[in-house]
Amino acid sequence: MEAKLAQFASLNQKDKVGAYQNLFNELIAREDQTNLPADIHTLVDNVVNQESVGLVISRLILSELVKALSEGKVKETELRKAIVQDTLNIIQPRVVSYEEQINTLRFQLANILEEEEEWSEAARVLMGISLDSGQRALPDQEKLQVYIRIVRLLLEDEDSVQAERFYNRAALLAHTTTDKETLLSFKLCQARISDYSRKFLEAASRYHELSWVPEIDEEERRHMLSAAMTCAVLAPAGPNRSRVLASLCRDERTQELPSFKIMEKMFRDRILRSNEIKEFEGTLKPHQLAQIEISNNDRLAASVVAEDDDAVDPTVSTRKGPSTVLDRAVMEHNLLASSKVYNNITFRGLGALLDVTPGAAENMARKMIEQGRLKGTIDQVEKLISFEILGEEDAAQGKAGGLGDVEQVEEDTGAPFTKRWDMQIRITAANVETIVQHLTEKGLVSFGSIQ
Repeated sequence: MEAKLAQFASLNQKDKVGAYQNLFNELIAREDQTNLPADIHTLVDNVVNQESVGLVISRLILSELVKALSEGKVKETELRKAIVQDTLNIIQPRVVSYEEQINTLRFQLANILEEEEEWSEAARVLMGISLDSGQRALPDQEKLQVYIRIVRLLLEDEDSVQAERFYNRAALLAHTTTDKETLLSFKLCQARISDYSRKFLEAASRYHELSWVPEIDEEERRHMLSAAMTCAVLAPAGPNRSRVLASLCRDERTQELPSFKIMEKMFRDRILRSNEIKEFEGTLKPHQLAQIEISNNDRLAASVVAEDDDAVDPTVSTRKGPSTVLDRAVMEHNLLASSKVYNNITFRGLGALLDVTPGAAENMARKMIEQGRLKGTIDQVEKLISFEILGEEDAAQGKAGGLGDVEQVEEDTGAPFTKRWDMQIRITAANVETIVQHLTEKGLVSFGSIQ
């Protein structure tokens, strides 16, 4: 091989073109391709790194190689993969000269890695493609397809952080296409990103919407409907979740799916038992079973003992809050369901129901009341939570799609810290005013005693 290439050095440029092309055709036409990767390496190294060869010839040979690989002339996948990787290693340092060939080879390598289910590796290969720079910038629609593919591959390995970064790039280009398949892929990425980001209400609505699209395969639509049900169960308890559950329960297709039983119990505001939770837990993905950290403020609030003898009472739970995403969803649901059963309940009683400390039970109820997801008041002196009894009209608004009297809490969009600080001050001042008002009404404090 080296001897043949050495003979080409003395040829003029016109003859070199034919000589190199004939040599490449001989290599690729071999019946026994065992040594093909080594010979291709030698040829590519010669045409790229020998100054006497010239850019025209090197581009021609690389284009022929890319074409032969795409046409399947190298039959064994492992050999094809080795040739593509080796060729990329040789020509990558000279990306300006061979940008088109490098991009095509990266697409081919990504296809091979995807077939082997090497999701993250395939995504990294696609990330290396020059989409905006160079002489051949891809059209916006093709860029969108590449970004969507990267997102899909990263989510297969549950790398939601990286996936969200490329999803944000895709979102900027989504308006540039009218292709139905591309738009459906983008919407599916939206739903999955919401799912992995624990925005379960948003994910449930998007999955349910996609489950109605006739262009999607029946089995895939069934899978999306199941994902919508799972996300609805994991969503924060409250009127907004009730509306999503109502929409899913009205869908006759959900009755055939395994998660219907627990979803229906949630919709009917029934308290969930541990055996029902265990059965549902087996259907969840790893990110839906993720551990959640208890903040220092919540830990401190949960440590407050509601009754003097609780500290030595072995019947009182020592858990300071939910430990997983599912645990939190079930606790919040059972708290909301208990408000339909009881007019009021002590901190200790609620703690026993949720299997947490009385302080943790009070803390969870307080948060849900603040966020408008639970109607009630907390009496810390009497250590009692009183639930507001909703009329039929209010209950219907919560479940049949009406907005009701619900605080619409906006998601944190990363506003400047100064604005968030100002908001915290306003909220704190309002809370202090409410506390003083309650204390005054009970005769525990008078304005004359405040200096």
